[in-house]
Amino acid sequence: MELIDSHSHIDFAEFDHDRADAILRAKQVDVSHIIVSSTISDRWRLITNIVEANPSMCHAAYGLHPMFMDDVNNDDLGKLKQYLQEYNAVAIGEIGLDFFIPESHQQQNKQKQIDIFVGQLAIANEFQLPVIIHARKSLDIVLKHLRQFPSLTGSIHSFSGSEQQAKQLIDLGFYLGFGGPITYTRATRLQQLVKTLPLDNMLIETDSPDQPDSSHHQQRNEPSYLPTVANTIAEIRGIDINQVASVTTANAKRLFAL
Repeated sequence: MELIDSHSHIDFAEFDHDRADAILRAKQVDVSHIIVSSTISDRWRLITNIVEANPSMCHAAYGLHPMFMDDVNNDDLGKLKQYLQEYNAVAIGEIGLDFFIPESHQQQNKQKQIDIFVGQLAIANEFQLPVIIHARKSLDIVLKHLRQFPSLTGSIHSFSGSEQQAKQLIDLGFYLGFGGPITYTRATRLQQLVKTLPLDNMLIETDSPDQPDSSHHQQRNEPSYLPTVANTIAEIRGIDINQVASVTTANAKRLFAL
């Protein structure tokens, strides 16, 4: 069996004391690749170091996260283009829009998020890279801007939208990422999506150190917990975990050119 963690933040400080061990633990449970998504430009160098230390397993996505707008400078889009010219990346991410956080209700913050998001979509289009998108309370606006770049593909990380929105994204060539949240008994709407949407358009992820599965509630999440996500999808769909592993791994390899 082979699994791919399509979204992780193993650069975060929570892994500073055992990052190498966490990567080894993931490898021991058949996780073959980890996509390391970024948040702010100041962390790109650390992600590069992690990838260079684990070249067969870890892969970088560089981008500017919508929840960190206070840390985004006017020249960060230019920095991103320069970074992509100098270093290998499998995607641009984590980018997107978050209108759930209180600050987003301020029009200035909202507009900055949109401007930075659209700027990064344009860069992804220029470099022909997929995007990893964070979309919270903002999927319709995300869809509107994605339609302006019809050749783009990517993933919607931790998808939590409607079935209609999911189908629109799939029609645009996007994949939907599912992780720890689907393992909770109260997540009936998410589980229904996992049951009915095409497996060919799904990715599995941990979002570690955040969004742990129900068996690790309130603990630090890590890539080695990915089999729990795969097993939950298999149970919900009534299929073998090997089928979930095979299809989602093929999806990730196709999207990120692994």
